[in-house]
Amino acid sequence: MNLETIDNLQMIKESAHDFAETHIRPYVMEWDESQHFPVELFHQMGEFGFMGVLVPAAYGGTGLGYHEYITVIEEIAKVCGSIGLSVAAHNSLCTNHILSFGNEEQKQYYLPKLASGQWIGAWGLTEPNTGSDAGRMKCVAEQDGDYYVLNGSKNFITHGKSGNVAVVIARTGELLDSHGMTAFIVERGTPGFLAGKKENKLGMRASETAELIFDNCRIHKSQVLGEVGDGFVQSLKILDGGRISIAALSVGIAKGAYEASVQYAKEREQFGKPIAKFQGVSFKLADMATKIQAAELLTRKAGELKNNHQKCTKISAMAKYYSSEVAVQVADDAVQIFGGYGYTKDYPVEKYYRDAKLCTIGEGTSEIQKVVIAREILKT
Repeated sequence: MNLETIDNLQMIKESAHDFAETHIRPYVMEWDESQHFPVELFHQMGEFGFMGVLVPAAYGGTGLGYHEYITVIEEIAKVCGSIGLSVAAHNSLCTNHILSFGNEEQKQYYLPKLASGQWIGAWGLTEPNTGSDAGRMKCVAEQDGDYYVLNGSKNFITHGKSGNVAVVIARTGELLDSHGMTAFIVERGTPGFLAGKKENKLGMRASETAELIFDNCRIHKSQVLGEVGDGFVQSLKILDGGRISIAALSVGIAKGAYEASVQYAKEREQFGKPIAKFQGVSFKLADMATKIQAAELLTRKAGELKNNHQKCTKISAMAKYYSSEVAVQVADDAVQIFGGYGYTKDYPVEKYYRDAKLCTIGEGTSEIQKVVIAREILKT
C-alpha cells in the first residue's frame, strides 16, 4: 500500500468516523427499537461519497478502491451494524453489479442516481426455498417479444421495500443450468413488482429486509444486465466483492464491541480497582485485539487482490468466514466483560452481540464459505 493510499485512508477514516458519530450514534437505539430504516440518512451519505465509493467519477461516484471502501464500512459499522450493512449491500451488490456488467447506457442512467444516494439499491438472488442452492430458483422470466415476464419472489432482500431499483436474478433456462439464469434491472413502480413481508429480526433491525414479489412483471429486454444466461456467473463474481463487504462489516462490529469493552474495563471498579487489572478481563481484551487484527489483515488482503483485479474467491471467502466468526466471539466476550450491564439496552454491547450473528449467515453462511475455500484449495 503506497503513501498516497495511506493518506487517503486516513482522510476517509476521519470523514466516515465524524459522520457516524454526528449523524448515526445519537439515533442507534431509537432506530433499532422501532426497526426504522432511515432513508434520509442514505441521501446524506450520498453527499459524502459513501454510496458510490467504487463508482468512477465519470458516473458520479468517488472512484476509490477497496481499501477505502473497507474503511468506510468499518467506521460506520463500529457505530451501527445496521447502517453498515445497508451501505455494504447498496455498494457491493446492486451498484457494483450494474457497474461491472451494465452497458454504457445502463451505467450512465443508474449509477449517478445510486452513487449520489438519490436512489437506494437492492439485489435479489435468494428465494424462500433456495439460498446457496440458487440453481434451483423458481423465480422465472419468460420472453414475450421484446419483454420478459417475471413471476416469483425473492426473500431476505436488503432494501426490499424502500429500494428504488433492484438487480434481480431470474431463471430463463433449465433448472440447475448455471447458464440458465439472467440478471435484470427492475425499477420500483414497475407494474407487477411488489414489496412483500418485512422481516422482524434479532439484529440489524434498522437495515430493512423484505420480500420482492413479481406478478406478471414485464421487463423490457433493454433491462437485461450483460448477456442472457449469464446471471448466475455474474452473481458469483459479485459475491466475491460482497464477501469483502461483510468481512469489513464484521471487523467494524468487532472493533465497536472491543473499544466499548476497553473503555468500560478501565472505568468499572471491583474489589477496589478497575476490572482491566484482573487477568481474566485483560486476557479477554488481548484475545479480542489479536483476533480483530488478524481479521482486518485478511480483509485487507482480499481488498488488495480485488484492487489489482486478481482472483480473490478463496481469500474473500476466508476473510468473510473468519471475520464474521470473530465478530460473534468478540461481541460475546464484550457482553461478558460488561457483566449484567452488558445484557441491558442501556449499554452498547448487547446490540453488537445481536448484530454480529447476521455476518455469519448473510451472503453465504460460514459453512458455505468453508465449501468455497475447500473447493479452491483442492483444485488441480
